[in-house]
Parts: sequence; structure tokens; C-alpha cells
Amino acid sequence: MQRVWNYAVVGLLSALWSCGERVHPLTKPWERAIPYQSPPEGLESLDARTCGTCHRKHYEEWKISTHALAWVDPQFQEEIQKDNSPYLCINCHAPLENQQQHLVKGLVEGDVFRPVTVPNPRFDSALRREGITCAVCHVRNGAVIGTRGTGLAPHKVVVDTQFLSYTLCISCHNANAVVTADLVCTFETGDEWASGPYFGKKSCIDCHMTAVEESWVEGHPVRRRHRHYFHGSGIPKFDSIPSVGQNGLTVRAPSIADDSLRPGDTLRYRIEVANTRAGHRVPTGDPERFIIIQLTHRTPSGDTSVRRWRVGEKWQWWPEAKQLADNNFNIGESRLYEIVVPIHQSGMHAIDIRLTKYRMDSSTLKYHNLDGYPISKTFYDTTVRFVVAGR
Repeated sequence: MQRVWNYAVVGLLSALWSCGERVHPLTKPWERAIPYQSPPEGLESLDARTCGTCHRKHYEEWKISTHALAWVDPQFQEEIQKDNSPYLCINCHAPLENQQQHLVKGLVEGDVFRPVTVPNPRFDSALRREGITCAVCHVRNGAVIGTRGTGLAPHKVVVDTQFLSYTLCISCHNANAVVTADLVCTFETGDEWASGPYFGKKSCIDCHMTAVEESWVEGHPVRRRHRHYFHGSGIPKFDSIPSVGQNGLTVRAPSIADDSLRPGDTLRYRIEVANTRAGHRVPTGDPERFIIIQLTHRTPSGDTSVRRWRVGEKWQWWPEAKQLADNNFNIGESRLYEIVVPIHQSGMHAIDIRLTKYRMDSSTLKYHNLDGYPISKTFYDTTVRFVVAGR
């Protein structure tokens, strides 16, 4: 089978050459998949359930992670069906050759929209549905890559802490390429972290794979391990699947003393929002993400006044992709947000403070035909109440 496959590749390349079109080799990391991996000795399969037989907690955490849903994500599925979707997006959402129905051998005239492909005789459709599955990060060259070896594992283990470091994370979470005039790939989380104050002190793993002291396998000694939720924005891909979020922002909302205001006064209420916990900008990653900060004043009679701010990037996507604005929070940056309220009534007043993350806006949701797709999650929601005394 392998020999027949090689002959097919040679024949295809020869045909293109005879037509005067040059096939460029794949030179960039994101242009190619991770080479085919066989199950390590002692394992029958690369599927996550096999790993979960022993590593039960790791498996249960991974199942609700964004990594596990990378392939079946409705937005991604809509994207790859479009004519202007290049094949290379698949290399982050189903990175192993095992998971890819067709293998890319080169690019006609260097064009990512004209890949030279051949059928993959070892394609595993079930493994593809697992997206960024265990083997993507932990299997290479017939062995399981780990951070320590105990001699207790039923499979071959190779200890490689450098491989399982932040470098593996940013192989996908740091891409900045202009694919065509109206198509860019811009995920610069790695660059943001590397240029900030946490570089060399904390990495992706410290925050997104928090450490816990417990057994890696039931019945084995207690050791430090890392959670496999890979918690990020916390916006679920499906309403039926719970999500675990991570919030890098701190909100300081001061109280208001009762009877400190009278009808006729003006309230200037401020909150402080600061990026105190993230090792990158907030929001980060997909440039369509944004945060809405909203302050709402409610009077005793039920009247409301609202102030709202948007934090995120703004892009023009057609006819040429270009960034129009960017007010993401920098690492450590603090901002004040204020609502000015004339006080007309005595009694109980309230200031509602709400911060909500968005994956995309409603127009983008409609463009992708994603009715019912969860696009937001409120991560801070509190109310400050105060009494206004009468004259």
C-alpha cells in the first residue's frame, strides 16, 4: 500500500510539472501535520478512552476542554466548509497525520489554496473527532512523552520536560500570518507573554493547567499533576457541555455609603478593571473576541441608565483584512470606568456591574449560520446598593 501511495504522489507531481506549474515544498510549521504516530508498545490505540482507562481524572477533564472539541466545534466546521478556508487550519484542530483524510505533499506555486494532496491510507475518522487528543501532545516515535518516569507504566515512557513545555502550547497559540489579502491568521498570545513580565517566571502551564497533588493513576502514589481542562475564556462550545473558565481581570467596585447622597446630587461612580492575573493581553487569541463592561443605575421607581464599553480588536475583513482598532488590556494595565448619575429620588438605588466575554458579535454569528451557538459568558456580575435619604 505504501509503495502504491508513493507512486501516486510521483505521478501527480509529474503531471503538474508537465503543465509548467511548480510545486513548492512545505516550509512553515503550520503547513504540515504531525507525522503519523503508531500506538506505543503496551497500548492498543491512540484514542483518548484508552488513556482514560488508567488516567481517569486527566481524561474526564480533557473531555470538557476546548481541545477535545476542536474538531467538532460548530464554528470551525462552518469555517472549513467555506471556499476561502485554507487546509492549514486543520493542522491545529486535528494535528496528527492519523487524523487527516488527505495528506498535503506540497503547494502548487506556493498557494495554500492549491495543495497537492493524496489520500491517507491510515486515516482514523474516530481519532479526528477527538481534535487535540492525548496523543497530539503525548505520543511520539512509539513512546508516551511524560514529565517523569516511574517504571510502573504498562507502556514505554520517554521523559522530555522541554517538549512538554510552553513551546508545545505556542506551536498553535502563536501564529501571525497573512494567508491572502482578505485572510489572516493572527493568534499572538505567545508573543504577548514572551514580551511581558512573566516570561521566564511563569508559563502557559502555570495558569491554564493548574497543579494539584493527587495520584496520576488510581492506587498509585500521590504526586503533582496538572489539570487538563486547559481553561480559557470559559465560553462553552455546546450548551450541553460544562466549561471551566479562567479570568485574568480583577474588578474593584467600591461601596457607596447610605445617606451620603440627597435628591439633587450627582453620583459619579467608578469601578477599576485591571489585568492583574493574565500573562498575556485580555482578551487574547482570536481577534473576534471582545469584552463588554456595563454599568447600570437602577432607581427606586425602576428607571435605568446604562453605560457600556467594548474592549477588544476591530477588524475589516473584506476586501482587505486589516486591523482598525485595538484596546485590549495590556499585562498589568488598569482602567477606570465611570457612570454619572443625577439623583432625583430618595430610597434604595442600585448599580449593577457586569462584565461579559464574547466569542463573536451577532453579525458574525449570522454570517457563519450559527444560530444557537453559545457566544458569550458573564464572568463578573454584582450589585452595589445604597440608600438616598429624603430632603
